[in-house]
Amino acid sequence: MSRRRRRWFALGIAAAAAVVSAQLAGAGQAGAAPASTAAARIVYYDASRAAEFVAAVNQGAANWNASVSNVRLEPVPAGRRANVTVVADNGWPRAQVTSLGNGRVYMGRQAVQQGHSPARIAAHEFGHILGLPDRRTGRCTDLMSGSSAPPSCRNAFPSAAEAAEVDRLFAGAATARVPANVF
Repeated sequence: MSRRRRRWFALGIAAAAAVVSAQLAGAGQAGAAPASTAAARIVYYDASRAAEFVAAVNQGAANWNASVSNVRLEPVPAGRRANVTVVADNGWPRAQVTSLGNGRVYMGRQAVQQGHSPARIAAHEFGHILGLPDRRTGRCTDLMSGSSAPPSCRNAFPSAAEAAEVDRLFAGAATARVPANVF
């Protein structure tokens, strides 16, 4: 290969490397929509102490996963520490939030005995862990309306506004603040 060809070949390789590097860094062409390079934050939960509510807890997590993109609720794998511990007790359901995406959920039997849906309870309490407060709107369409919706309410999915708020919180998770204890 001639010296001139080697030089053009080297320049071509350097240019190709620059293009690939820019693409990997998330840079796009002017006017093109930037590709999302951020992966969803995974929040691990441990439902081993949720007793009869394990299926409801898994359903509540799955409902959030179907509704948001910046965070995923996953069962804790062996060898990892859970962000969220889920416990069954005889009281009223509640969440103790230690920080965004971390805390303890109590699946209280009292609300279930009054006719409230276990899957809705689990999804609601996960909503607190994900940064949402109680809203007490009384509407079944609002997951965070909690027990202000009638016991006949079986909706266990967040509304579009609730899902968008969680996505916003987890897009800026480093600066988000949530209350210490919510019910």
